[in-house]
Amino acid sequence: MIKAGFAGFEIGDDRPLGLIGGPCVIESEDICLEVGAEAKRICDKLGIQYIFKASFDKANRTSVESFRGPGLDKGLEILAGVKSKLGCGVVTDIHEAYQAAPVAEVADILQIPAFLCRQTDLIVAAAKTGKCVNIKKGQFLSPADMKNSVGKARSTGNDNIILTERGSSFGYNMLVVDMCSLPTMRALGCPVIFDATHSVQRPGGLGNASGGAREFIPTLLRSSIAAGADGLFMEIHPEPEKGLCDAACMFRLSELEAVLTDAVNIRKALGKK
Repeated sequence: MIKAGFAGFEIGDDRPLGLIGGPCVIESEDICLEVGAEAKRICDKLGIQYIFKASFDKANRTSVESFRGPGLDKGLEILAGVKSKLGCGVVTDIHEAYQAAPVAEVADILQIPAFLCRQTDLIVAAAKTGKCVNIKKGQFLSPADMKNSVGKARSTGNDNIILTERGSSFGYNMLVVDMCSLPTMRALGCPVIFDATHSVQRPGGLGNASGGAREFIPTLLRSSIAAGADGLFMEIHPEPEKGLCDAACMFRLSELEAVLTDAVNIRKALGKK
């Protein structure tokens, strides 16, 4: 059986669709609660498992002048508050091995950013916490190459691993998505999530920031469900244009229910929960 997660959020064989969703970066506690509360309401209505996501630090911004977030201590304080007030799990990125232990005290899933999916010490530190680890496939890797990242996590004895597809580099400032990557990575024995928002990103496309093509998010999202994704990853914001990170590719909160309804209906057509 292919399953992963934690109590209250378990995706894989015979499990309902899961959503990892929230603003790209922690801009404020109020925005986190607004997005998280509405996303959870929609997911509860549609029978989707929900876990809140936001980053306390975006260490890989295009420009040194870009907003990175509140930092480790304040970020974990806000995430703990979201977890308590909304009654759902939380997931956040770690960028350095020393962050794994303190983040694991709050987060239910530790996420390895795509750019860092080959960093042995980072993956091992995350897995050693015993928490579920979500490894995002690097834009520069083939899906089959993720076997090595999975092997690094499993070397600790932790088999609670999720893989996330977020597109592959295509020329300059472009990403493309090969839906065959989903079953390819699932064959490694891990549930696979599709990142519907970063997959439309245009890395560095604005010169000092990344661009994006938000209008293609629903198309790719629906396609990924048909291709067998166990869950979805979406960065969501009430006003994406005003977002402090990934403004061009975050999904509008007011449009979330419609696209998730499509996802549920596609799964039903395929005979899945």
